Amino acid sequence: MLNFLPAPLKGTLAALLILSNTLVLFPVLLLFALLKLVLPVTAVRKACTVVLNRIAWVWIGFNNVLMDLLHKVDWDVRGIDNLDRKHWYFVTCNHQTWADIPAIQYVLNSRIPLLKFFLKKELIWVPFLGIAWWALDFPFMHRHTKEQIARRPELKGKDVAATQAACEKFHFTPVTVFNFMEGTRFTPAKHRSQKSPYQNLLKPRAGGTAFVLQAMGEMIHTMLDVTIVYPDGKAGFWDYLCGRIRRIIIDVRVREIPDHFLGMDYENDRETRLEFQRWIGQVWADKDARIQALQSA
Repeated sequence: MLNFLPAPLKGTLAALLILSNTLVLFPVLLLFALLKLVLPVTAVRKACTVVLNRIAWVWIGFNNVLMDLLHKVDWDVRGIDNLDRKHWYFVTCNHQTWADIPAIQYVLNSRIPLLKFFLKKELIWVPFLGIAWWALDFPFMHRHTKEQIARRPELKGKDVAATQAACEKFHFTPVTVFNFMEGTRFTPAKHRSQKSPYQNLLKPRAGGTAFVLQAMGEMIHTMLDVTIVYPDGKAGFWDYLCGRIRRIIIDVRVREIPDHFLGMDYENDRETRLEFQRWIGQVWADKDARIQALQSA
């Protein structure tokens, strides 16, 4: 409707309206977060979680309507017809730009439970969003490197324990756990540095996904393998707000996770670890071929 406006004006207007939306909903979210904190009764906590997730759903929904009002994007979306908001999912996607997240939220917001991201613990200090992520039970993680564990063996297993503790909160209501398996955005420089065997992807990091399946195997049985492509070339979040991204392809493949990976002991069972890495490698090879096909179509 307002697509005729100059791109910088649309971007500024979008940013201001998203900020206003955040400021309006933030006090309500904080109220229910505090109730959940001070009244540690399961029924109360579950009810507060439902309300908090609904607030986040409204926040994302407003932003999506705003994008429709300001921009004209040609959405080519595939594979979302049989998704269910009452189902637990694990979602992964190739990562090209910060526009990936709002684009995925645009497509999936009303079709599956609220996306919950694993975040670096430092992000809790981000103004407004840090508290919102905490209130919504987004897990804040501190991953230990192999070098740190070698220096301090007592750290071994701490990551799994932290993941299990974070995922305990997800037992009461359906949730979607989201993880960019590449761990970072794709760039040609990173691709060369990794010597990635894939043409359009960085190497996947299987460990984080394995920890989630180890902690939540009794609930999560389904992976949504999301592939996102920008046919006109990828652009940043500001370009998304400005309406410079004209076409987005999102392809969703539903994959049932093999039973023997649910609740697996990834760190200590070497055979299972290698088999899981091979499985993820095949998922990534399929995704790489899919990206190539979508870009060529």
